[in-house]
Amino acid sequence: MRCSIFDNEAGQGMLLEEAKRVIRTEAEALLAMVERIDTSFESAVDLILASKGRVVVSGMGKSGLIGQKIASTMASTGTPAFFLHPAEGIHGDLGMIMTGDVVIAISNSGETEELLRILPVIKRLGAHLVAMCGNVASALVRSSDVFLDVSVKEEACPLGLAPTASTTATLAMGDALAVALLVKRGFRAEDFAIFHPGGSLGKKLLIRVEDLMHTGEAIPIVKDQTLMKDALFVITSKGLGVTGVSGEDGSLLGIITDGDLRRALEKGYDILGQRAAELMKLNPRRIKRNELAAAALQIMEHNSITSLFVFEDENSSFPCGIIHLHDILKAGIA
Repeated sequence: MRCSIFDNEAGQGMLLEEAKRVIRTEAEALLAMVERIDTSFESAVDLILASKGRVVVSGMGKSGLIGQKIASTMASTGTPAFFLHPAEGIHGDLGMIMTGDVVIAISNSGETEELLRILPVIKRLGAHLVAMCGNVASALVRSSDVFLDVSVKEEACPLGLAPTASTTATLAMGDALAVALLVKRGFRAEDFAIFHPGGSLGKKLLIRVEDLMHTGEAIPIVKDQTLMKDALFVITSKGLGVTGVSGEDGSLLGIITDGDLRRALEKGYDILGQRAAELMKLNPRRIKRNELAAAALQIMEHNSITSLFVFEDENSSFPCGIIHLHDILKAGIA
């Protein structure tokens, strides 16, 4: 029966030490790269910002996988970018590259055949070339407009073969580029949300109170002199567990919740013959219609309430809607 060196306690210790060694090696590679960041990085950022085209990221194998992530990160942070597989490029996909584009070519050795074969076409098309490479003496670096050094002292792989520290360094350099571009463009959280409308963050930053609020006849509201037996019907029929109480002119004076009714009944009060004004709470929490729904959720959670009356602005006394906790949660905002 074949045994593993990790079958015993000593073997498990070796496993943990190996994991720590890998992480330490990659961390040291990143720290060493920090010291090499120079004006070339600034040149790459300026080149991309000045470009009237897109960023085209290309690489083979593991470098290609890292390149896909870099292109995706750039695209989601305000820099138009896509990934071009170099092998597909030499079979027709180079038509994706346009004059004014910036190509980021990734190769640790700088001698990747598929990449080198597309370099003359990149130049002929009038695109600029940024080499993200670990070999300063390579053909890729010699052909580039800007060289970003992602070399590492050693790979974390004990055989020195599998791309490990080198791919981590390249990924970090790509993130540094994307973030630097984000900062230079003045990219905001709201802009990020536009590119992520289906995600939780996008919903938090895009959906406003007016998108979810109940309006018109769906707003539960009664006059201050309305009998509580009638107010109870409104609370029940509107299905929001609350009713607003207004004055004769329609301005909001207070609020009555089903919790208020339950607590009054538990104390033995005969509330059905009372007027709404006698039971209402004054100065209910409110929110403007153009506020983010996430802000409404925050107010509700902070005050342990489940609904807010909505107004056109802070000076208005006449509600234009009401938003309930369930509306917000149903929209996927949490």
